[in-house]
Order: sequence, then C-alpha cells, then structure tokens
Amino acid sequence: MHTHSHSEEHHHGVHHHHTVESLSAVYVVAVVVNLLFVVVEAVAGFVGNSLGLLSDAGHNLADTFSLLIAMLALRLASTRATKHFTYGYRKASVLLSLLNAIILLVAVGAIIVESIGKFFHPTEVNGPVIIWTATAAIVVNGLTTWLLARHRKHDLNTRGAFLHMLADTLVSVGVVVGGIIIQYTGWWIVDPIIGLGIAVIILVGTWNLLAESLRMSADAVPEGFDVEEITHRIESQEGVLGVHHLHIWPISTTETALTCHIVIPEASRLEEITSRVKHLLDEEGIHHSTLELETSRSHCHDRECSSAGSSQAL
Repeated sequence: MHTHSHSEEHHHGVHHHHTVESLSAVYVVAVVVNLLFVVVEAVAGFVGNSLGLLSDAGHNLADTFSLLIAMLALRLASTRATKHFTYGYRKASVLLSLLNAIILLVAVGAIIVESIGKFFHPTEVNGPVIIWTATAAIVVNGLTTWLLARHRKHDLNTRGAFLHMLADTLVSVGVVVGGIIIQYTGWWIVDPIIGLGIAVIILVGTWNLLAESLRMSADAVPEGFDVEEITHRIESQEGVLGVHHLHIWPISTTETALTCHIVIPEASRLEEITSRVKHLLDEEGIHHSTLELETSRSHCHDRECSSAGSSQAL
C-alpha cells in the first residue's frame, strides 16, 4: 500500500519556487558587487605591492565564481523530471557544491605558496592603500554576508557562500589591522603572515563544506537529520506498530527524500495514519516521502494483505 502526498508537494513546490526567485536576485546583486570589487582590489594590490590584497582579490574572485556556481546549482535544483532524469538535475547541485569546495581548496594552496615565498623574498608594502582597500572590502563582503544570511539554513551551497563571505569580512578586518601595523612600524613581514592567516580561515570554512558535499554525493543522510530520532517519532504515532526499511537521502542541496515501511494494525486506518506521519515528516523538513503501509496480519490468506506484507522497499 503506497502513499504519496501530492498536495503537500504542490504547496512545497510553490514555496520552493518563491525561495529560488528570491535567492536568485540575491546572487545576481552579490556577484555584480563582488566582481567589481575584485577588479578594484587587484589593481590596488599591484599598486600597493601587497600580497595580502592580491591573495584576498584572488580569493574574492574564487568566491565570486562560487556564487555563480551556487546560483547555477539553485537553478538545477529546481528542474523538472524528465524521462531519463526522474528527479530532474537536482543532484547536480550537490556535485557543484563539491566542485565549489575543491576550487576554494586550490585557492588556499596558491595563497600558502605565495605567502611562504614572500617570507624569503620580502618586498615593500604600501600601508595606506591596504587600509583603504580592505576597509572597502569589509563593506562589500559585509553586504554580501547580510544578503545571504537569512537563506543559509535552506541550502548547502548558500551556506557555503555565506560562511566564505563572513570569513572574508573578518579577514578584511585583519588586513586593516595589518595595514595599520605596517604603516606605523614598517614590518613588511606582516603582509605574508596575513596571507597565511587568510588561508587558514578559508581552509577551516571550506573543510565542513567539503565533508558535507562528499557525504551528500554518496547519498548519506544529510546533516541535521537523525535516522533513529525520526524512526522513533514515527513509531510513537498512535496506530504505528513498527517501522523498517527507512531510507533518507538528499535529492539536492535543498531537498531531502524519505522512504519507509510502516506496520499498522488494519488497512482501514491507512489514511489517518498516513496523514499524521506525512505531517510529522513535513515538520522535520522532509517534503518528499513515499510510505509503504503494511498490516500486521502478514500470514493471512487474503491476497491483498499477503501482497502488502511482503512488499519490499525500493
């Protein structure tokens, strides 16, 4: 006995569409603002001879690319089913999240190499240029962080973008402090130290994104969902005698699916129990669920009952 809630999915689909449109507008603004700033910061880095600014410009360029990837992933996560892709291209959003994390790790490696080289071959740095450019970076990164903040809990790619922009804002504060130190002490070695500091902050922020992207690529239970807790909550519903063959996996970075077999005392209670379990799963953030309900009379001679009792989870 299969059951699937179409009305709930329609409601979720409409809500998801509005979320996509809202987030797309945020991404467009964020990409344009950050791309313009990357150009300004790179020019300032060359003029001021600052590795701190150049590495941050390189990282901001990678972040802008990350925003573009996240925007593409958002679109792919909303695609409709086709004959060959029954979930559309939604899973591609997970793969793009993984690509995003890898690109950021490559950027970290480049910054570390440049910073280490700067320790052995220090050059003069223009303190005022660093200070003013990094102050502008605080404003730009802070604005982008604020735009992404309210959407970060609903999508892995958006959460990654938010964390990186937040890290960028904090890094820019560090660059300002470094510029002031250079201006008043002439300690040019502070510049590569800041470069390494940026690399460490990016690495910490990227590591969780990489780990979660790898997990989701392997169809692991998405972060925030506890299989034992959800099983217990379903079993605690009145009329539910048992739960088995429960599977939870990501359809995309924003949507989670669940299938399970539920044992009930009699077929007449199917609609009532299904409705309550669907509502429970909806509260948990699982809007794509397929439930197979089986009666406890698994050894009866009735053909329908026997069929239900021996059904297998897909």
